[in-house]
Amino acid sequence: AQIEITIHKEFNVFRADYALLFILAGERQMRKMIIVMMAALMMPVSVSYAAGVMDWLQEHAAHLSTSDQAAHPTADTARLLTLESRETEMYPLPSPDGRYLLCVSWHGKEAWISRRFSENGDPANRVTADKRALDSIHWQGNDKVYYLSERAGGLGLWGKIADGEGMQRRIQRLSGTLTRPVLLADGAIIVTRLKAIGVKNGKRGHPIQDAFNNWSFPGYRAEIVRYDMDGDAHVLAEGMNPALSPDGQWIAFAMPAGRSIHLFRMHVDGSELIEITDARSIDVQPSWSRDGKSILFTSNRAHSDLRHPNRSAWDIWSIDIEGRHLQQITFDKARDGAARMGSDGRIYFHSDRAIDSATRDQHQVTSGSVHGFHIWVIDPPQQAQ
Repeated sequence: AQIEITIHKEFNVFRADYALLFILAGERQMRKMIIVMMAALMMPVSVSYAAGVMDWLQEHAAHLSTSDQAAHPTADTARLLTLESRETEMYPLPSPDGRYLLCVSWHGKEAWISRRFSENGDPANRVTADKRALDSIHWQGNDKVYYLSERAGGLGLWGKIADGEGMQRRIQRLSGTLTRPVLLADGAIIVTRLKAIGVKNGKRGHPIQDAFNNWSFPGYRAEIVRYDMDGDAHVLAEGMNPALSPDGQWIAFAMPAGRSIHLFRMHVDGSELIEITDARSIDVQPSWSRDGKSILFTSNRAHSDLRHPNRSAWDIWSIDIEGRHLQQITFDKARDGAARMGSDGRIYFHSDRAIDSATRDQHQVTSGSVHGFHIWVIDPPQQAQ
């Protein structure tokens, strides 16, 4: 912008131009603008010059403030989907046809897997209250689910109808401390296996952790293992949170690197290991877009504290499978995690965001606590579709 200022003293002209160049050189924060303004006003300049600087600052302050907000948004357009009095809902899993969601539900000490309508979050039925299902449930088509269970003596992968009725069938016997299984089309299973550290027999009770954090296992080393149908186990890589691509050819997962955790992908046989992210941050809980071209994940990279991760800001991010076009999707001081894209392109995730009274009324919850995690939904940015 060209600013015409009438000044009678050449020395003051030089100092005025210097101050304006300082501002125009990229100083976008209001605090620095005010410093420059005060320095300029202290100069022995004419009234017309001081008025010109003030007019320029007033004209551009709103513009700079608006552009700063666009570069660093403080809110997003996520909408609350599930809300029940004194209940918590986490880890949404949309069905392949997009009609239903599976999620983990808690009410006090009681926990179960619920099936809900993805359109409005209303409960459809309870699927199972098996404790091992809470960290292992997954869709098998549109009307069946599978999960880990220790029923019938020993650990195994079991399946049943998603409406919660009828028989249950064991798909395969397993052993070890396992979590987050992925069933492949050929019947093989890819799963996170936990190996106890510093224990002679390599065994320890199942780890207890914060429900939001399903990637950190103190006292254990996590590895991605493939179990063939005959029970043979093959260690594919160190890591956790495996997620199968829509075409069934790739596994995305998270792997520790010092205090950081990076995202990787590899073929389901463990070949062609590719690193996707490498920032000084914790990038976890990957899931695929519906077209298989990008990956959603949970990260603290917007405000990371690697020494004290609980102090970090946790948001949903997206990146393409080549490690490009990084985008932040959610912006909130609460903890956002476990994002999954539905068949309609919407992104479901859990969050412990604050809920106002108007939203409580909308969900017809007028009494009881609504604190804790619930399922939210947000439309994706263009590149995440």
